[in-house]
Amino acid sequence: MSARIRLKRFGTKKRPYYRIVVMDKRAPRDGKTLEELGYYHPIAEEDKQVSINEERVREWLKNGAVPSDTVHGILNKKGIVFSGQEKKEREDNGKEG
Repeated sequence: MSARIRLKRFGTKKRPYYRIVVMDKRAPRDGKTLEELGYYHPIAEEDKQVSINEERVREWLKNGAVPSDTVHGILNKKGIVFSGQEKKEREDNGKEG
């Protein structure tokens, strides 16, 4: 199973509210989630827009989950960076075995 960290939409028309979730890559946008990691509320004040469980995000990234482009941008703003070095190490470990 291929996991992705992406947004799941809530809220009403023109008042979006998103949860940052881990889902199977093939699941629909608002389908069943594996785990909820936080939320993103784009309408709120700048300091209250994002809340993330950083420890769990890092654990999922370490285990191979891939963030969507939007979530990747949100993680970068929060200072949670999935560096190319970690990705390179994971690829190198896969080539050895």
